[in-house]
Amino acid sequence: MEILRKIDLFQKEINALRPMEGEMLGQIQDYYRVGLTWTSNALEGNSLTESETKVLLEDGLTVGGKPLRDVFEAVDHAKAYDFMFSVLQNRRIDEQTVLKMHGLFYQNIEPEHAGRFRDVRVLITGSQYPVAAPEKVQKEMDGLFAWVQKERDAYHPVEFAAQLHKRFVFIHPFKDGNGRIARLLMNLALIQDGYLPAVVPPILRGDYVVLLERAHRDDGDFMEFIAEREFESQKEMLRLFQVPFPREGQESVQSPTLQ
Repeated sequence: MEILRKIDLFQKEINALRPMEGEMLGQIQDYYRVGLTWTSNALEGNSLTESETKVLLEDGLTVGGKPLRDVFEAVDHAKAYDFMFSVLQNRRIDEQTVLKMHGLFYQNIEPEHAGRFRDVRVLITGSQYPVAAPEKVQKEMDGLFAWVQKERDAYHPVEFAAQLHKRFVFIHPFKDGNGRIARLLMNLALIQDGYLPAVVPPILRGDYVVLLERAHRDDGDFMEFIAEREFESQKEMLRLFQVPFPREGQESVQSPTLQ
């Protein structure tokens, strides 16, 4: 994909700022915490605005007139997000990680289903494709984790993250919260490999849903969609640090170290 060449070019500039660890990693975590929590929840119908999510997460102030579930989704998604940053170093994506992430997110919504693969059948509204039957979920997830371990390095990191998202959603291993966990896993994979989180804004929900559905037949457009979201994150980060956008054929210039 052409977009991957652009991502590689911009990634050189981002890498020159400082390796994504220590202070810079902390800045990245803080910067995306509200935005990723708000966008991921909004894609699933959560009524909190970005400002309300920020007040809730950063100031601990409750938002009047909002459903309690929406509040729990914001607070507990942020906990799952923070957990994501605690498991970067070993570059593993396994069952323990996935179950812990879902347990944190879903603990106050339906505690009996939090951190457990589903044992009930589910239907995806608007999709003509079935997800894994409950008795096949464990086997399908075992296959997913085996694929991660064996095939990860055969993909460009952004392609791998998009594939992980797609494959996880198609299994749909949890009773609820699958989309949000899929996006967290996608971003875990990206951050583990030194890339920025990819954000899907609510305004693009229609495209996102259509392309994910189409990915059952041909995932090329969905792969490109996720790559474009990563590219937007890269451009935003370079703008924030006032680094000129690189041009193709231009050698990467060492950027100033972050203070």
